[in-house]
Amino acid sequence: MNANPDLKTTPLTVWHRENGAKMVPFAGFEMPVQYEGVLAEHAVVREKVGLFDITHMGEIFVNGPGAGAWLEGLVTNRIGKAVPGKVVYTAMCREDGGVLDDMLIYRLDEEEWMVVCNAANHAKIAAWLEEKKPAEGVVLDDASDRVALIAVQGPDSRELLGRLGALEGRGQDIDALDFYTCFTIDGPGGRWIVSRTGYTGEHGYELYLPNADAQPAWEELLAKGADLGVAPIGLAARDTLRFEVCYCLYGHELGEDITPLEAGIGWAVKLKKDAFVGRDALAAQKAAGVPRRIICLEVTGRGIARQDARVLAGGRDVGYVTSGTFSPTLKKPLALALVERDLPGAKGDEVSWAVDVRGRAIDCEPVDFPFLSARTKGDPRAERNPS
Repeated sequence: MNANPDLKTTPLTVWHRENGAKMVPFAGFEMPVQYEGVLAEHAVVREKVGLFDITHMGEIFVNGPGAGAWLEGLVTNRIGKAVPGKVVYTAMCREDGGVLDDMLIYRLDEEEWMVVCNAANHAKIAAWLEEKKPAEGVVLDDASDRVALIAVQGPDSRELLGRLGALEGRGQDIDALDFYTCFTIDGPGGRWIVSRTGYTGEHGYELYLPNADAQPAWEELLAKGADLGVAPIGLAARDTLRFEVCYCLYGHELGEDITPLEAGIGWAVKLKKDAFVGRDALAAQKAAGVPRRIICLEVTGRGIARQDARVLAGGRDVGYVTSGTFSPTLKKPLALALVERDLPGAKGDEVSWAVDVRGRAIDCEPVDFPFLSARTKGDPRAERNPS
């Protein structure tokens, strides 16, 4: 029975409740925020392997001979030349360049694509796609209620995934997955999509599978990964993990009032491609000079800089904190902030920096981006540079 009938559940909700998860409302779902605790769960993913239930994400399939060209005109990155099996990170913008959502787009076949959007923006993106859909050549199928999503993340994720029965004999396919690629299999209850993607900065994978297959796969991964120290991980640690490697979070570093150029994902904005929604506004902003940028701050005073805290440089208000917390890996309070573009931001600048926390100025200083280098493209146990 649903503890809160106003909230949606996932195929794993009962399992989470029965196994000690602290459940909270999130984007219209009842979701596990933590099990053992944020610090312990964060360490499991950085050092071993963890499982995330992220079924709340939206999955919208786009089919038809005109699907690729149509999607190309809605997103900032190039997707039209992606081959089947390729995954592309991109943003979808309004005409004024504000971000509707950042997302992954999968090319599954010549005429089949999958748009994976954030849970909080699912209804908005589904409505936007429906509004923009051409009269013919494109068919939309919002499968979000039928698709479960499990993330397997951490240095031992490859070892664990290879033990899953449904993937038996597919070891070469797993090994061949480059970052942001995928393949499909016939699972027990229908098609599975296996991708080397994730939101933690660690080597990892994501499994899209029919709802009926979710709990069996989840429990099998936990059982077969016991010797690896596998553990279920909640949304709180997912946030601290993405924060340390400076991945954007919608509603923090991205929003309808923030452009992708300001958010630091300009690499996913291809202004030279054919027209897309928001292109003219973004081109104009780039030509005039992007007015704001995301920077990294280390809090050197006593306190934590939380979202919306004002940032002061030389005593002047220059922006605000988009995300801030204590870094479990680096063991210090850190913050991401959206500030005016033309500010001293290098180490060693003599300008004093602070964040205003409830009327108290707490010392901080700009540091190199990112806080922690992501460990996703090479050997999962490769050395990383935290600076």
